[in-house]
Amino acid sequence: MDYKECVMTTDTGLEHKFAKFGDGLSVSEDAVIEGYASLFGQADQGGDIVQKGAYARSITALEKAGRRVKMLWQHDPAQPIGVWDVVREDGEGLWVKGRLLDCTLKGREAAALIAAGAIDGLSIGYRTTKASKNDKGQRLLTELELWEVSLVTFPMLPSARVAAKSESLEAEATLRELAATLERARLELARR
Repeated sequence: MDYKECVMTTDTGLEHKFAKFGDGLSVSEDAVIEGYASLFGQADQGGDIVQKGAYARSITALEKAGRRVKMLWQHDPAQPIGVWDVVREDGEGLWVKGRLLDCTLKGREAAALIAAGAIDGLSIGYRTTKASKNDKGQRLLTELELWEVSLVTFPMLPSARVAAKSESLEAEATLRELAATLERARLELARR
């Protein structure tokens, strides 16, 4: 299967990452979701690699301004579906924790789609402020202006997933690897 980067070009220069792939998203009864929206040092399907510290300045600026990173449905600014209560960098990447709002139609739909296994990915909306290229031609993203983290069908970074509070992220990783292997086998069989 050919994975292609889709970048939304707007007057603001906001970038969104999408790609086909996925499994593992779930939501707890109280609609709390958490997980990594971005992982450091991993090339996404467009060849971009986010470096440690890339979000630090943006997160600090948002906090100082009393603003939050938005939780959107499929990067649509007209469809906020919840709130991110925690957005932080740790040693692995950009970790988020928030609540789907069941008082919105899309929030309820998102919770139902997550529970059914139809939606399982996270994707970031950002503007690149500092980047360079490595010897493989990959873009090394060293500073990003983070605008939003969306629940999406197809994240550009396959490992960007959300888990319910009670789930084990390690068990999810194993299940994702198994699902990816099965999907590759299915695609190979379909080509024959």
